[in-house]
Amino acid sequence: MSAIVKGRGSTLQPAVRFDALAKDYEPEAGLLASQGQGLARTVVSIDHARSIISHNQSPDIGFDQSVNPYRGCEHGCVYCYARPSHAYLGLSPGLDFETRIFAKPNAAALLARALSQPSYRVSTLMLGANTDPYQPAERKHMITRGCLEVLLERRHPVAIVTKSTLIERDLDLLAKLAALDLVAVSISLPLLDNDLKRVLEPRAAAPAARLACIRALRAASVPVTVLVAPVIPFINDQDLERILELAREAGASSAGYVMLRLPLEVAPLFRDWLATHYPERASRVMAAVQNMRGGRDNDSRFGKRMTGAGPYADLLRSRFRRACQRLGLAQRMAPQLDTSRFRAPPQAPGQASFGF
Repeated sequence: MSAIVKGRGSTLQPAVRFDALAKDYEPEAGLLASQGQGLARTVVSIDHARSIISHNQSPDIGFDQSVNPYRGCEHGCVYCYARPSHAYLGLSPGLDFETRIFAKPNAAALLARALSQPSYRVSTLMLGANTDPYQPAERKHMITRGCLEVLLERRHPVAIVTKSTLIERDLDLLAKLAALDLVAVSISLPLLDNDLKRVLEPRAAAPAARLACIRALRAASVPVTVLVAPVIPFINDQDLERILELAREAGASSAGYVMLRLPLEVAPLFRDWLATHYPERASRVMAAVQNMRGGRDNDSRFGKRMTGAGPYADLLRSRFRRACQRLGLAQRMAPQLDTSRFRAPPQAPGQASFGF
């Protein structure tokens, strides 16, 4: 069992898989530990990105392009599948991921330039596919808002996933996008227990606050999906139906779920988290996970990685389907937005037109 770092999700600082030497926190670097308790400061650095739109070809998700205004995420969700990406920065997917945040202040300008390219083909863009676009750093940097302003100007469809109530700050832009059928918001709400939230998603909004956020979005006529992600066997799976009920009452019109995924360094991080916070359940939880993942901690195969396979996965799928049918919730994770309104900027004077 590892030491608990107050206000953080990770209980480990695993080595960077590309480095020969392991790294650890020292007190002067920001971790002040005392009798198993500690506080790790957040450091936000500037990432001078050269491009901003990422592309994927996964059949498991309903979009093929995304923009991530930030790298790393202060919410500190221990299960976050994006944690391994911090290794490409020479940083640990553990505490580094939630304390070393990189902001891209030129994201809106890069996005405007990308949408202006003659070769650009419009399709729904996911804002914050890897890390939350409304994490705490957004209060100061307002990068996500800048991207939304570009998308509204261009009449470009956008989907957003967040577990932050900061999204309510941008209701003015979201309402305008919604009136044109250009936006869909998914609120991630995998739990209802505040004590569990404090250790699983330590710096994310409280469950009640997320439900209130769904109400605020719905009141502004912004379509909302509730996303129960991830479902963790014997940790939060018992809340599935109640989450859907409360989200429906708050105004969600559709729902989706994702089974716990443990790619690369996320697996040992999650195992240590279990041993630290739920030692009496750890073996049972991991046995259920492996039963869904072909005997492994993770199964990255398309068609299986989001939902798992086997009796437990089948039972959860049935529970979700029946609850959605009873509540009148559409079962979807991929919004269908209007791509016909896209407005490319006018061609600059003197710019050649090839007339293809």
